[in-house]
Amino acid sequence: MKGKLLICLMLVVAALLGMQPNLAEAGKVKSISGAGATFPYPVYAKWAAAYYKLTGIKLNYQSIGSGGGIKQIKARTVDFGASDAPLKPKELEKWGLFQFPMIMGGVVPVVNLPGIKLGQLKISNKTLADIYLGKITKWNDPVISKENPGTQLPSMNITVVHRSDGSGTTWIFTNFLSKVSPEWKERVGSAKAVAWPTGIGGKGNEGVASYVKRIRGSIGYVEYAYALQNKFAYIKLKNKAGSYVAPNMDTFQAAAANADWKGAKGFYMVLTDQPGRDSWPITGASFILLQKVQDRREVARAVLSFFDWCYKNGQEMAKKLDYVPMPGNVVNLVEQAWKAALKDKAGNPVWP
Repeated sequence: MKGKLLICLMLVVAALLGMQPNLAEAGKVKSISGAGATFPYPVYAKWAAAYYKLTGIKLNYQSIGSGGGIKQIKARTVDFGASDAPLKPKELEKWGLFQFPMIMGGVVPVVNLPGIKLGQLKISNKTLADIYLGKITKWNDPVISKENPGTQLPSMNITVVHRSDGSGTTWIFTNFLSKVSPEWKERVGSAKAVAWPTGIGGKGNEGVASYVKRIRGSIGYVEYAYALQNKFAYIKLKNKAGSYVAPNMDTFQAAAANADWKGAKGFYMVLTDQPGRDSWPITGASFILLQKVQDRREVARAVLSFFDWCYKNGQEMAKKLDYVPMPGNVVNLVEQAWKAALKDKAGNPVWP
């Protein structure tokens, strides 16, 4: 009986050890630091809390926007940066950086509009662009009314809310608008920060959410988790296939279904305005940025161990927050790339 009990205990310990991150070379690292995108912050915070309980290693993450995260990793003031706007291979090479996708999700237009329920309002791509161009200024404008027959729209001014900081969420949103509106592409373009034709700016997804919550008649764009947490009325968008779709796990996955990560140099991938009847048109991936040459091997190991654990053990947590986990084949590609791309000062691989 004792022998059987001992075997069972050994199996339990082995199973738990199998779930542990590979910390063999993490030494005395007690914390790792990162900064950047607000888009994935809810899931990073959830992962970090679970990881701390498991390992005692704390993640200090500054949710300051993709632009800030890119600046900090370039300056080597954090262990990793996070950006929703992927850097092109030339820029990665220039700064000695390596990037990889960590999670996928959707950017969602949300409104504070009396009498309008969640998902009730339908807006086409062009109409959304025209609202953000300042060309449509009333909620009962004939263009919006035509797209929403039978819906009583208020005679209320539209208050446009956008990001005030350099933001990967903005990059995804304006990348989409540039694809669907020639006028937007010519007048405004796509970037982490743009010269907005109209509206007020909030810092981070949190700032935009705060403004939309307080201002009646407002429209803003936030990462889906923020839309859910704040119980906002989201908009159904008309996608490339002509279908009005709601933002959810299925429509995010549909947009990402045909992404060719293997053929994406430097893991550069844009998921906006993808084909498919069920595709959410403002889907995007969020990326992690690391220095290719790591000054502190043990810290680099601790950072990679955290993300390895998130890939392998954080999928259900991500799904509960309505993020789309990276597929297993993409994770394999990423971790193989870690081995080849990330070195210590002596030129030795830092992973595994």
